Amino acid sequence: MPSKLVPERPLIISPTLAATIGLEEAVLLQVLADITAYRQGSISDQLNWVQISDPELVEALPFWTLVDIKRVETSLRGLGMILTQAQTDQPDSYLYAINEKVSGGSQPVAPVVKSPARTQTNVFQPSGNTNYISPDWQPGQEWISQCRQHGIPDEFTLSLVTEFVNYWRERGQTRFSWGNAFYKHVLRSWRQEQTHKGVRELASRMHQDWCPSADAVEILMNAGINQAFIEDAIPEFVLYWQERGVEISTWNTKFIDHIRRQWEKFSSSFGYDDTPRPIAEDWQPSADCFDILQLAEIDEGYAISKVPEFVMYWRDSQQARPSWNTMFLQYIKQDWARRLQSPVNVESDHGDNQSPAEQNQRRVEERLRQLADRSWAENARRW
Repeated sequence: MPSKLVPERPLIISPTLAATIGLEEAVLLQVLADITAYRQGSISDQLNWVQISDPELVEALPFWTLVDIKRVETSLRGLGMILTQAQTDQPDSYLYAINEKVSGGSQPVAPVVKSPARTQTNVFQPSGNTNYISPDWQPGQEWISQCRQHGIPDEFTLSLVTEFVNYWRERGQTRFSWGNAFYKHVLRSWRQEQTHKGVRELASRMHQDWCPSADAVEILMNAGINQAFIEDAIPEFVLYWQERGVEISTWNTKFIDHIRRQWEKFSSSFGYDDTPRPIAEDWQPSADCFDILQLAEIDEGYAISKVPEFVMYWRDSQQARPSWNTMFLQYIKQDWARRLQSPVNVESDHGDNQSPAEQNQRRVEERLRQLADRSWAENARRW
């Protein structure tokens, strides 16, 4: 009477075969032999070839994943126990043959009772003598010894085994030597660990007395950055990072980057600061102003004579402007245009016909009108 604890036909494994080729290999070979005996195949070169798909193998061996099946299959093929051929029209199917000569068709035997099907989408195509990694793979002592020669502790080496095995089992790839692949993985991991350890040991928080190294200052000065500018930026840099409380091992590098950015901003805006500010008591127009006035054929002496009046007006108004040079140019151009259009100049051609008293009277009236005129200031407010 069948037992509920054994609902399927059990796999019968030869103990001698398992001891000779390995338990896993014996299990897979028995399943392939059962399928070959049950299924109608074709005889070629006195070998009985049958077509078996990957999903069928997973269904027949539900306690293994497909990567394990392919791993054991590669081992059997390396032992010369089975032969396989890929099917070009069906990527997930292969022709299998037990490497045993037959004279005719195979005799059917009782089939293996199959459990519910499980689908598998990955396709494995091992080549040469490569092998899949087993779930209980461990590095040989020769590989551990090679790691030890690089100063790598055995504890660190062995701690990477589980991660290494899981990674390559998930990828479903094969290797000629898993020991060599593991050795290279340990070396990379150890170098990364040492690099990170060195960074962690050197990392520190910003303190109030911090100053950049002489090398850092020299690098900045060689880049054309003013030393006073560098020194003035240190307190702000220290305060900024003190408040954040982070630990960094490259404060000098971070300071160099900070100063370069600040110097670039300062240099690009030097002489073109758009921050509104009141006019200074001793303000004077820049040389660029006089160059522009010269191009407009405005007398430089006339422009200089207008500076005190311009400064006094805007100091009394207590207004701020982003560019007093622009304001001064606008004022001089407007005032010069009015001067050229004044009645004194228009009637200068008739000056010879006017008496000196009439000419003096007209000059005084025009001067009073100019002094009372503040339209230039009203126009300037629009800027």
